[in-house]
Amino acid sequence: MVNKKSNLSKMNKVKVPTEKCLPNNSRIFSLLSQLEKVNTESSLVDPENTRYVTAKILHLAQTQEKTRKEITAKGSTGMDVILSTLENTTDAQTTQNILNILIELVSAGGARRTSLLVSKGGTQVLLQLLLAASKDSLQSEELMIQLHTLLVKIGSKDKKFGIKARVNGVINVTLNLVKHNLQNSRLILPCLQVLRVYATNSVNAVSLGRNGAVELMFKIIGPYSRKNTGLIKVTFDTLAALLKSRTNARKAVDRNYVELLLSIYIDWHRHDIRHRHMLIRKGILQCIKSVTHIKLGRKAFLDCNGMKVLYNASQECLAVRTLDPLVNMSSLIMRKSFPKNRLPLPTIKSVFHFELPVVPVTGPVAQLYSLPPEVDDVLDESDDDVESEIEAENEDEDDDDQPFKNDDIETDINKLMPTQNLGLTVEDLKMYEGFFPELTDNFQECEFMSMESKPLSAGANRGSPIIVPTAEEEQPVKSNSILKRFASKSNTVAHWEEYDKRPTFLDLTKKDLKKDLGFSMLQQPRDLSRPFSAQNCGSNDIVKGLDRITLQNDYKEHRCCSAGCRSTREVKSIQPCIHFPCDKECQQLSMSGNSLFDKGSVHLSQLCCTRVDPEDDDDSGLHSSGEQVILGIHDIEELMPLHDSDLYIDVTRNTKSIPSYTDVAYPDYFGHIPPPFKETILERLYGVQRTKIAQDIERLIYPSDVIDKVVYDLDNPSFLIPEDSEVLKFNSKFESGNLRKVIQIRKNEYDLILNSDVNSSHYHQWFYFEVSGMRTGMYYRFNIINCEKSNSQFNYGMQPLMYSVQEALQGRPWWLRVGSDICYYKNHFSRSTVATGGLKGKSYYTMTFTMSFPHKDDVCYFAYHYPYTYSTLKMHLQKLESMHDPQQIYFRQDVLCKTLGGNSCPVVTITAMPESKYYEHIYQFRNRPYIFLTSRVHPGETNASWVMKGTLEFLMSSNPTAQSLRETFIFKIVPMLNPDGVINGNHRCSLSGEDLNRQWQSPNPDLHPTIYHAKGLLQYMSAIRRLPLVYCDYHGHSRKKNVFMYGCSLKETVWHTTASEASCELIEDVGYRVLPKILSSIAPAFCMNSCSFVVEKSKESTARVVVWREIGVQKSYTMESTLCGCDQGKYKNMQIGTRQLEEMGAKFCIALLRLKRLTSPLDYLPTNLLDLENELIESSCKVTSPTTYVLEDDEPRFIEEVDYSAESNDEHDTDLAENLGDTESSTLEDRLSDSETRMCLH
Repeated sequence: MVNKKSNLSKMNKVKVPTEKCLPNNSRIFSLLSQLEKVNTESSLVDPENTRYVTAKILHLAQTQEKTRKEITAKGSTGMDVILSTLENTTDAQTTQNILNILIELVSAGGARRTSLLVSKGGTQVLLQLLLAASKDSLQSEELMIQLHTLLVKIGSKDKKFGIKARVNGVINVTLNLVKHNLQNSRLILPCLQVLRVYATNSVNAVSLGRNGAVELMFKIIGPYSRKNTGLIKVTFDTLAALLKSRTNARKAVDRNYVELLLSIYIDWHRHDIRHRHMLIRKGILQCIKSVTHIKLGRKAFLDCNGMKVLYNASQECLAVRTLDPLVNMSSLIMRKSFPKNRLPLPTIKSVFHFELPVVPVTGPVAQLYSLPPEVDDVLDESDDDVESEIEAENEDEDDDDQPFKNDDIETDINKLMPTQNLGLTVEDLKMYEGFFPELTDNFQECEFMSMESKPLSAGANRGSPIIVPTAEEEQPVKSNSILKRFASKSNTVAHWEEYDKRPTFLDLTKKDLKKDLGFSMLQQPRDLSRPFSAQNCGSNDIVKGLDRITLQNDYKEHRCCSAGCRSTREVKSIQPCIHFPCDKECQQLSMSGNSLFDKGSVHLSQLCCTRVDPEDDDDSGLHSSGEQVILGIHDIEELMPLHDSDLYIDVTRNTKSIPSYTDVAYPDYFGHIPPPFKETILERLYGVQRTKIAQDIERLIYPSDVIDKVVYDLDNPSFLIPEDSEVLKFNSKFESGNLRKVIQIRKNEYDLILNSDVNSSHYHQWFYFEVSGMRTGMYYRFNIINCEKSNSQFNYGMQPLMYSVQEALQGRPWWLRVGSDICYYKNHFSRSTVATGGLKGKSYYTMTFTMSFPHKDDVCYFAYHYPYTYSTLKMHLQKLESMHDPQQIYFRQDVLCKTLGGNSCPVVTITAMPESKYYEHIYQFRNRPYIFLTSRVHPGETNASWVMKGTLEFLMSSNPTAQSLRETFIFKIVPMLNPDGVINGNHRCSLSGEDLNRQWQSPNPDLHPTIYHAKGLLQYMSAIRRLPLVYCDYHGHSRKKNVFMYGCSLKETVWHTTASEASCELIEDVGYRVLPKILSSIAPAFCMNSCSFVVEKSKESTARVVVWREIGVQKSYTMESTLCGCDQGKYKNMQIGTRQLEEMGAKFCIALLRLKRLTSPLDYLPTNLLDLENELIESSCKVTSPTTYVLEDDEPRFIEEVDYSAESNDEHDTDLAENLGDTESSTLEDRLSDSETRMCLH
């Protein structure tokens, strides 16, 4: 203790200034000079003179701001002189004069002058003076008031104030002053404020609690009173600070103070009818909140009916907006105290089980396999987000406050240095030779468009402008297009006219069309004389009769009987056949071409409709009544060139899933087209989260109102969906579906539980499920209660997606952003330590939204993001292969490998065919640089697949830019790295239960075959010295807006570390920034400011870093696309859709061509591109990109801020200085007039 004291004395010793440092142009100069002489020359010490000089300085400080500025000005030693005098004087009057001078300085000067006083050693001087004054037999009350008034000012600015106070032994001095002067409110008010500052240090708080500080506070506070409200407010604040110590909180529980605090709060709540003492009421709630940080406190709160007490009080406060802080604080307390429950599941492991061929030795999967069944879901009742408190006097007192340091950044330059490592021998790599036939094929048996020798790149026309397609640059088609013909007159004409256009890059080439005319996938509408529609039965009846599309081999033809309209079939599905009576005779639907019922394996049962006669269809396609005609399936297919419903069924039949799905989701069967209107980011209404939480709390307060009925359960194979017409029907038994259990809470409220990733106990984020049996005019609330991330874009304007089958049948087959009252917050369901990696006290989060359905008995699908299944990819690839012109486009689809689940992982090669068989053309063909693209390693990031779709579709199009791209590059593309995860509805992992994007360093061929062989392709390319120019892995991002990139830079990584001086010696090509910069100039959704090129330790085994470090590809990227929307550029405040995502994929291709032209001196370089290159070189030294500090996924910490109005579960301590100012506010509150109070209420 002595050493600590001496160190602090040295650290805070007041410097005696020299005369030359003092200002010399003011009256204060001479006065300060006199004080300085007194301090330096002991022979001149004259108490009378010192008293006179300090009195003069005090007068000037009280009356002149100029004087105060001169004393505290930068470079002035006036503060040193004053503190030195205070330290040396023994005269009481001089001491009081100097203390008053200091009070004037810090009171009028704000934080800067207070910080100056602290930096000059003022804290130590004042604490020593307090200690000395306490030993005086005749203590001066005025001196104690002055000292504590000053200490309270500087305490909030001195970060070591609590330690210094304890070392100097003054904590009990202040406490004893309060104990012995309870009736002297003027004295104990500043003392209580100082005690509050002391208590911010946990060791001090425990010490004060042992000496009776908590009991002392309850001697001051009491029931409602109009007297000494300022003192009462400060007392509650001090008590709240003391109770943050769990030792003190336990003492409060033992003495039954929780019930006492509740009764005091209700007393103030009932009597403060004009709400003039809201700060006192808030202070009481702060005390209760501090106690409920511990388990005993929460139990005591529940035992005295605290939930109902605070709930009723907060509901009474809702009518007055100024009382929102009380409502929010009450909400936090009730949420904290809500009893922890386990999820209503038999196990938190996935409902699907897959036996691994090899079980990892270490890691979460190995741990999961080693645990007995009953261990993984043990209820964890630990205190939330609170580390074990070590309340001992062993603090590191010399620990200076450091700015935020990202410990995840790799600082070892040797590890950062790219070092090519093939990993496999050359002999082993020969297995990949077959994936590169383009390097050896001589094309002797191919027919070329021209057999004559032509100059290289004759058809590229490289000097021509690049055509840049965007989501709104569309070419018109004829006015009788399908959508317009079937639009209702009531629809906005502008919407349909906008959708009558089609992006240029969707015009695919086809071998049976003339080359000079090109090819547009928007063909003329077929004969619509026999559409898929109903004359007398509305679309409601059709959808009501829809049973799921199933994959079966046997069925019975649809039959009609006189008793009604019935459809029967033999199925192996567990769904019962439901009959819908109809007073019309049912005839089997007939459609031109391949009917929906042409194949025995796929059919729709229970369709209630009648055939439409040809003459009933007018030429315009619009009914005079304004009703919409149902659009046939094949009509819709003509608007989706890569979608074929029959082909999709054929592909799905070969898709292998763990549960052996037999159902097909209608959106995947019908297909999706972007809606002809923009969808803005949803504005969050004030108080939504608070209202939702209050409804959750009502479950505990009024348990009789909770139905608690299971209406869907994958864990129970024999579970039958209830037949109750008032209950919604759910289903997720289809490809990529994810919904495990549904519990009806109230009549129109349902709790939904998502399934974990296979061979995992967590990763709950992706959802995709079906809902039916709804009624119109009713609001349904859906709560997904086992989300895991601490924040979500659902709090910032993102909406879930819904697909209505009835809308699709009416010609609107699109996913829409829907839902209101959307919020995301922590709930009372406890997470197992197994799922959290050993962390205790973690809870799940709830994503809630409210929905009103437009159609009765519709069949609707909800999804986290636009679904894109594995079967959809296979269908798209087959369509692309069947449509391309083999004389122009080299397209090859190979199977990279088989996945754990037995599905094939496709790898695609795209480039332009050589112009002829001549050597120079074959040579140019073989020596084109490679571009290597991968996508969808995380199944829940479906937006990555839509971006990839845009890339593939553009590369295969007849767009001149696409032709130039094919002639410039060879594209190797693995469009889906995790097929099994996608098929089985996982969010992040494969069937191995591991994140495949963390396996690139050492992939296991048995557990991670797609990663092993994708890396093998790259290793082979490195071995034959054909490294790709660019590698990019497409991803989705759930917590940031816009589209952006992560790259790899050795120098930028070092710049962000303490070894930044070493970066000056590093030489690095800045070319890695060129591609993102180009994208920021041509892609409206791309944001350069969100890009980062820092390499972190936690990312060392990701594709981006491994391809950069081991394979040696400098331009190695992860491209992240938002799941929400954009906050900048052309799409600002818009939610992102498939049109924008596909556009991003096309823009990426265009950027590659510009990158090639920027980096190739032989090619034509437009002036604007040269300027762009110069700009890139100039800006390369300015690193403004944020680092991406992460814990468990590919996302940076969530940095977007939203005013939750204290609604969030994160409990932020109110700033100390702000609370200290509450005393003055409380005093002013006492003087508020009735009229002013009424104004506040309104």
